[in-house]
This record gives sequence, C-alpha cells and structure tokens, in this order.
Amino acid sequence: MKERLIGLIKTYILFVCIFILQKPLFILYYSSLYAGTSWTDPFKVIWNGLPLDLSLAGYLTAIPGLLFIASAWTLSKALRRIWNGYYFFIAVLLAVIFIVDIGLYEYWGFRLDATPLFYFFSSPKDALASISIWQVLGGIVAMILYASLLYALFLWIQKGIWKRMKLPYRRLSVSGVMLLLTGLLFIPIRGGFTVSTMNTGKVYFSSNQRLNHAAINPAFSLMESLSKQKDFGKQYRFMEAAQADELIKNLVDPSVLDSTAVVPDTLRTTLFKTERPNVIFVILESFSSRLMTTLGGEPDIAVQMDSLAKEGVLFTNFYANSFRTDRGLVAILSGYPAQPTTSIMKYPRKTQNLPAIAGSLRDAGYRTKYYYGGDADFTNMRSYLMSSGFENIISDQDFPVSERLSKWGAHDHLVFNRLLEDMKVEAADTTSAENARPFFQVLQTSSSHEPFEVPYRRLANDRLNAFAYTDSCVGDFVKRFRELPQWKNTVL
Repeated sequence: MKERLIGLIKTYILFVCIFILQKPLFILYYSSLYAGTSWTDPFKVIWNGLPLDLSLAGYLTAIPGLLFIASAWTLSKALRRIWNGYYFFIAVLLAVIFIVDIGLYEYWGFRLDATPLFYFFSSPKDALASISIWQVLGGIVAMILYASLLYALFLWIQKGIWKRMKLPYRRLSVSGVMLLLTGLLFIPIRGGFTVSTMNTGKVYFSSNQRLNHAAINPAFSLMESLSKQKDFGKQYRFMEAAQADELIKNLVDPSVLDSTAVVPDTLRTTLFKTERPNVIFVILESFSSRLMTTLGGEPDIAVQMDSLAKEGVLFTNFYANSFRTDRGLVAILSGYPAQPTTSIMKYPRKTQNLPAIAGSLRDAGYRTKYYYGGDADFTNMRSYLMSSGFENIISDQDFPVSERLSKWGAHDHLVFNRLLEDMKVEAADTTSAENARPFFQVLQTSSSHEPFEVPYRRLANDRLNAFAYTDSCVGDFVKRFRELPQWKNTVL
C-alpha cells in the first residue's frame, strides 16, 4: 500500500509542479507586457494561481487514483497500457492547451476559453486567417516537443512506481484506503469547504489585469468555460431588431436622453460642499420597500432607514434588476441588465470589459475599496470587483476566525466597524498623500440573508428580525460616522 500511496502523491505533485512552471514561462514569453512589473510579481502570480493548479491537479489525478485501486487486483500489461494511454492523452492535451493559449493571448487579451473553439469549428479558415503558416508550424512543433517532455516525465514517474508495486495480501483494505485518498481529491477540486466553489476569479489579486491573467490556469479556464456554454442569442431575441427599434423609439423622449440637459447648474453646489466628495455606497442584502414605512411598507422594521429617508434623497420609483445578489451587484455597480437564467459575473472574460463606477472614479483619482463580510470568491465576485476598478477588497479572510460566526462570514456590525476603524486611522494620518485623495468605498451587507441568524433580537420573526438587525447596523454606522472628520465631505 505504501508504494501506491506514494505514487498517488507523486502524481498529484507532478501535475501541480507542471502548472506552476507554466506561469513563469507565460510571463517570460510575454516579457514585453510585464516589463513594468516588480521582480516579486511572478511569485505573487504563482502563489495566487495555486488554488486553480491544485484543483485541476485533483481532476487529473482522479483517474490514476482509480488505476492504483485496480493495481491492487492485477498488474497486467493491459492495466499498464491503460495507464500509459491516459498519460499520453493528458500530455498531448496539456501541451495543446498551453501552446494555443500562449499563441492566442496576444490577439484575444484573455486566457484560453471556449471562444476560440467556437470560431474554429464554425469557420476554420477565418479563424486561422490572421496567423501565418510559419506560426502554425511553429506551434505544432512546440506542441510535439512539450507533449513529448510531459509524456517522458509521466513515464519516468510511473516506471519507478511500477518497479516497487506488488499485489498486496489484503486487497480489500488497500482498495478501501486508496479509494478514500482518491475521494479526498474532492477537497482541492472544490476549493475547500467554504460557500464558494473553485472558479477562475479566485486567483484575481491585482489591479493589473495582466498579472491576474498570468495567474489563471488555462486548462482550468477552458474546462470552466466549456461547462457554461449557452446560446444566449436564442434566449433574448424575441422579435426582429427593426421591430424592437421601432418600439423603443416610441418609448424614449429625445429631450431627456441627455441627463445634464435637465439638471440645474446649481444642483451640485446645493447638495455637495466640495467638487470631489468622498463616496460611501452601502448595498443592503435582500432589502425591500416593504420593510420601510416611508415607502408604504410594514412599520417598526427598518426604522433607521425610515429616519435616513427623511434626511436624505429618497427615490420612490426604483426597482430591483434581479432576484440574485451576483446579478444585482453588476446592475448596481456597472449598470448592466441582469439575465434570467445566468449571471455575467460568472464570466470573468466578459466582466473585465464592463464599465463600472469604481473604474471611472479610480481613473479620476479616487481610492477604491470594497467591504464584504462574506466570501469574495463566491460566483467569481473577486474577479469582477478587481476588473471593475476596486484596488482593495476586505472580505471574510480579513476578519479573525472568532468573528466569522455566520454562514456567510462576519456579521454586518463587524463589517461596519471595520470600515469605521479604517477611516479613523486615515483621519489620524494627516501627512499621507494617499489619504488626501478622495475615496469611493462600497460596503455590502450579508446578514439579512437566509438562514437569518443574527446576534440581535427585537422581532419574533427571524427573517424580519434579521432585516431589523442590518437596519440597526446602518443606523449605528451613520451615528458614529457623523463624529469623524470625513463626514462633512462624504456622500453616503
């Protein structure tokens, strides 16, 4: 059993090492794109890209795990041929993916996914039109060499394992243990035990998208993309384009298309005391107008929001864009309509091209930061936030384990406390040029989400009590924020 256990571990580690080494090779090939980066950035790329490498290595090691179980019952030549055949297939597959990814990145600007396959199979001639015959031949030679190297490595590892393997005396026991160890590969495959499963966005760590792209495992990216293929065109084309344009033309008043044309010149000076105010954007999980008396809802639930509504500007004809958080966030922060059956946040290649409030304000000189008590890797949230312009993300991992007491991470009052503490530190440091810049900070709550377990009890109904708890956190935050110097120059 010892030989099989060591063999399984060696196989897994070999896959991981291959994926790790691919990253500096990618950066070296595109050295001109990474010319301005720090010498430490390749190490950050490797470290942050490790979760995808561990996950894909788990997928690829699962078959060898089953073959190790079979080897407890037979060491026939047929089993060895199957083993060698699997390694040959994987060597060719990884070589093709890596070389094609390197070749296409210059043109596409994102790591390999199913898009090139769509164009290739729909029109191979057009797909290869921009590539010279020498590039094609060079790519094929590179694939053959790389696949040969990988296959030789696999055979070398396998040869050493086969030499020491013998049929065990207790076959059932060995098979059971190896089956358990193979099953444990599910942990890296899934990405741990948190609410988020492994996704491409988990490796995003920098405001430099090139570094994020370098951290992506192209084989994982392709696999994830293939699993999400949908014909969106058929879902949303309900009528001919000309008919839709005619209907829209009758609904739109040209005189109000330009919002600046109907806004008085004095409005900005009336509302704001500065040309460049700080902005804090609080997004309340699952809230509804039915919770506010001001909007005709039930009394004694969102009492703090009702109070703030009288003091601030209240929009009474403002409607939800979707019924899921990941879709609503993109609608709020990027103005992108939600889709009924999917979420654009799950497609990092698409979200990296969306306009966003954070990106616009960052380009205007604002500091951008996102606060969330939950898992920022859930549904590719991290990749969306990084791509949209947020320079820093505070999430569940930034809170002590003792404070991550809810299903979703840290409770809302702790997240608000973190935001306040950070602003106090900034206010105390009057010499920092960075702190002198205005900020755009978004805080997303999570406690008003099932299972509605909160450290607060005012209402008998658990669901309504959770909303009342988050509402109380908002009220407490505003009360304490008023005492800080940033209050007078901040739009909340």
